[in-house]
Amino acid sequence: MPPQPRPFILAETNWKTVKETSYKVAILPWGATEAHNYHLPYATDNYEATFVAEESARLAWEAGAKTVVLPCIPFGINTGQLDIKLCMNLRPSTQYAILKDVVDVLSRHNMDKLLILNSHGGNHFKNMIRELSIDFPEVFVCSIDWWKIGNAKEYFDEPGDHAGELETSAMMHIRPNLVLPLQDAGKGAEKRFRIKGLKDGWVTAQRQWTKVTEDTGVGDPIQSSAEKGKAFLSQATREISEFLIELGETDLEDLYEK
Repeated sequence: MPPQPRPFILAETNWKTVKETSYKVAILPWGATEAHNYHLPYATDNYEATFVAEESARLAWEAGAKTVVLPCIPFGINTGQLDIKLCMNLRPSTQYAILKDVVDVLSRHNMDKLLILNSHGGNHFKNMIRELSIDFPEVFVCSIDWWKIGNAKEYFDEPGDHAGELETSAMMHIRPNLVLPLQDAGKGAEKRFRIKGLKDGWVTAQRQWTKVTEDTGVGDPIQSSAEKGKAFLSQATREISEFLIELGETDLEDLYEK
C-alpha cells in the first residue's frame, strides 16, 4: 500500500486537511543549487533542508504540535560562485522579496510563527527578519542553520565547510543513490585569505569560490559514512522538534523571562 499523505507536509496534504487543521508553526526549508565537489549533487542543500524540516516536523507532530512544512526554496545567495557553471544565484534583495511574500500569505491566514530551516551557508536571514518585523510585526520569524546544532566534532573527524565529511555523511544517509564513490571526490583543500583579520575571522568579506577551492569543496570527505550522518541528523532533528513544540505552545506576548 502506498504511503498516505502526511498532514504536516503542505505539498502532500489537501484542502480538506488544511481547512480543518489549526497549524501553529510554519517551517520554510531554504537551500541552494550549487556545485558540491565532484561527488555530491547540486541540490545537496535542498535535500538536506527538506529532510531536516520534514523529520523535525514529524517528531513534533507525533508529540501533538501542529506544524506544517512549506515547499523548499531551491535557490540561495551564491554571489561568490557566479563563475561556476550553473550555480544558481539569488540576490539578497530577491531573497527578501520571496520571503516577504511568504510571510504575507501566512499573516493573511493568522499564522504568526515561521521557522526558516536554512541549509546553505551563503543564506543569512538575520537582517531580513529585522525588516520583516517592521512590515509584519504580528508574525514571529526565526531561523536555524541545522548543521550548527550540537558539536559536529563529536560526530566527525573533520566536519568541513562545504561538501566535506559532515555534508557527505548527511547525504549518504538521506540520498545515498546520489553520492558518487568517495574516490571520485576532490580533497576539498582550502586556500585561505592572506590578511590576518580575514584569516582569523574577525573581518568579514565574501570569498570568491574558484580562488578558494579547486574542486568546489572545502573539507575532505574521505572519512564520511552514512552512520555518522544518521547520528548527527538524529540529534539535530530531535532538538529542532523540541524547539517547534515549545514555540507552538508559547504565547508571543510571553516570550521573555520575567
